[in-house]
Amino acid sequence: MSTVQAITPDQVVDTARYPLSQLDSAEGRAVITRARRELAASGCTVLPDFIRPSLREALEAEGAALAPHAHYDVETVNVYNIAVDQELPEDHPGRRTFQRGNAFVPRDRVPASSLIGSLYSHTAFQDFIARCFGLPQLHELADPLSGLVLNVVAPGMEHPWHFDTNEFTVSLLTRQAQDGGVFEYCPNIRSARDEHFDDVRDVLDGRGERLTRRLPLNPGDLQLFKGRYSLHRVSPVRGELARHSAIFAYSERPGVIGSVARTRQLFGRVLPEHLAAEGRAVRGDQLLD
Repeated sequence: MSTVQAITPDQVVDTARYPLSQLDSAEGRAVITRARRELAASGCTVLPDFIRPSLREALEAEGAALAPHAHYDVETVNVYNIAVDQELPEDHPGRRTFQRGNAFVPRDRVPASSLIGSLYSHTAFQDFIARCFGLPQLHELADPLSGLVLNVVAPGMEHPWHFDTNEFTVSLLTRQAQDGGVFEYCPNIRSARDEHFDDVRDVLDGRGERLTRRLPLNPGDLQLFKGRYSLHRVSPVRGELARHSAIFAYSERPGVIGSVARTRQLFGRVLPEHLAAEGRAVRGDQLLD
């Protein structure tokens, strides 16, 4: 199937398992119920083989074609994405630093006619995601760079331990690494009221096996994740192939645009929309990140 033609989610998604256009059917309700149950229990659910098997090669080729547009910048970070030279107590987990080597292809490099572009903007897909998270509605980010991105983790690189700014994340693995590149997470390790610094410190110091889960993912699997409260990472990638995953960013409110500093960090540039929106961000909690 050519991705330059108009594509509908029913052509991309295995609708026998995930009936996007019939969410009120028994099958649709069963999928949503399972997703909500798993999200409530562990903050994560995986919808295996979400993309039709016949499109797996096209999905991988699409990511490989987009990957050269990624912005690469290895930098020193901490799990909270706050300044690494910020004054913190000696035993504070924010003092632990890592080299972040993953890269992002921005939204303005992803064609709307692509497989991932067609999914991101389609109302049936958005409604499905909203229902799985138990939300009345989702909105595409107004951000021209970070609404839909391709995450690239090259061999020798990793996406180190971190928390997300958004309460929820939607991602689609498009290519596996030959070795490594495993998604690892610590379900609900913190809450909106308690950072649980001791537990976070244990994970960063290698004593957090009791808190950590490893999630096997295959190309075409859709992952829904509450990354605001669950520490997570992609382990170092080894072998010849980079790991590729599409990240679909939505918000519960319209008009969301990323900060100038964070946008420049991720994409190496900012646009007039970011400058105009600076200082208008609204936080839903008082967590570090």
